[in-house]
Amino acid sequence: MIEIIAISEAHIESFHRALDTVARERRYLAFLEAPPLEAVRSFVLDMIAQGNPQFVALSGGEVVGWCDVRRHPRPIYAHAGILGMGLLQPFRGQGIGTRLISTTLATAQAAHMTRVELSVRENNLNAIALYKRVGFTVEGLSRNAVKIDGVYENVIQMALLFSSDPSDQSCPPVVASMNPSPSS
Repeated sequence: MIEIIAISEAHIESFHRALDTVARERRYLAFLEAPPLEAVRSFVLDMIAQGNPQFVALSGGEVVGWCDVRRHPRPIYAHAGILGMGLLQPFRGQGIGTRLISTTLATAQAAHMTRVELSVRENNLNAIALYKRVGFTVEGLSRNAVKIDGVYENVIQMALLFSSDPSDQSCPPVVASMNPSPSS
């Protein structure tokens, strides 16, 4: 069974390994290998200290996926955060990503964020479908934004807006239906 829980200091080394594995696939993340362990430790501890949502998926006590929203540090952007996530290949296509992102978005909304944004490579169709399913919309396209091994890729900019006003239908709240049961 896969458990979705808030990250803690005890998960840092396992998170670093998972991050490095996904980064080395060279297809999904903004880097091609994980930063050094101490940089990842600093990032995670800062996320915890700042109260930013960061969740991990655990299988047998090991991190197999993660999702986080880092609030923008400047006051004029502090209502918003940037989403990052990843999942080890053997655990994809089982609903774990949906559970991770739903939990993280609900926590971001509870932390009074009203906007969550992300960047995703245009050819990452499964991720784009997931993001759209939970309410993200496309805001733009950055052409030739990524270059790996001499090949350019476009990057799609997406965002999800939350509203505390129930009459505002343009900003759907995160609802319980976005938190699927553990079997999905």
